[in-house]
Amino acid sequence: MSETVMSLEETARFLDRDFPQMNAGGRHYHLESVGPLSARMRLDYHERHLRPGGTVSGPSMMALADYALYAAILANIGPVALAVTTSLNVNFLRRPGPAALIAECRLLKLGRRLAVGEVAIRSAGSEAIVCHATGTYSIPPERGDASAPATRPEP
Repeated sequence: MSETVMSLEETARFLDRDFPQMNAGGRHYHLESVGPLSARMRLDYHERHLRPGGTVSGPSMMALADYALYAAILANIGPVALAVTTSLNVNFLRRPGPAALIAECRLLKLGRRLAVGEVAIRSAGSEAIVCHATGTYSIPPERGDASAPATRPEP
């Protein structure tokens, strides 16, 4: 795949329109780039993302990983709001300090019905990975394929 279906601006507009809750209370997530089978997203440092001890919370990192994967998928397949997460596996590798987080996402598989990707999250200005996640997403059938059975017929 040599280019994306949606540009950075188109993908960001779609996310802002269809998922305004991600930036409720102020803009904290910023889609910085999309590319063939990839995306980069930033989560600004804010006290609402901290847990006791001054570190960015696990739920904030999980949301960033999920949102970055979703953005990469959308940029590569188009505005399919009903593509949904079916699994998200997260490994917290280091305690991130009080800084913005950068999620670098790459899609490992992008099929008609499933997408699989991985995300490396780093604190801004650091090369050390603080969180690694993998995720699988179910992509709904195309409109012309809506009559396809959701499950395989029994033998």
